[in-house]
Amino acid sequence: MTADFQAHGFPADRLFTWSYDTSRSTNELLAGQLASYVEQVRQQTGAAQVDLVAHSLGSLPTRWYVKFGDGGRTVAHWVSLAGPNHGTTLGYLCALWDQGCRDMTPNSYVVGHLNQDDETPGSTRYTTVRSSCDEQIAPTGSTALSGAVNLESACLKHNDLLTDPAVAAAVRTALTSP
Repeated sequence: MTADFQAHGFPADRLFTWSYDTSRSTNELLAGQLASYVEQVRQQTGAAQVDLVAHSLGSLPTRWYVKFGDGGRTVAHWVSLAGPNHGTTLGYLCALWDQGCRDMTPNSYVVGHLNQDDETPGSTRYTTVRSSCDEQIAPTGSTALSGAVNLESACLKHNDLLTDPAVAAAVRTALTSP
């Protein structure tokens, strides 16, 4: 998707990626690491705010940062592609040995706290994109959030949302909305 953004005029020096250890706790630990990374990006670019595009599990620590960290001030747009925002029952398959899987299960500590009260707090503009053919997020409607622009893509598998031109166009539209 980064190449797609560049092809559509987003400057390469303004596109960043963040990786994380999925076996670590989604909430305070990973959200704190993201907060540090966002601060580095803001210092490097001079930007007051950033946009976040998350895929799958990445939706949880990025939401935690927006809701409970400094992200309410620093994140202009937040986009979730196939995020387990209300959990995925498939998380139970690996929850015994993997923290990320535990965090993705329905009604987990993380999911419960993220969805308590306002699912889309503050001035950040929220967009979710899901596919009815996603084989990782069950039920697929788990991605949608109250207060967000909730979009459904064509019939795409979980990781295909990352390379689909129509999904990329929807993300670009979300990131450039006022």
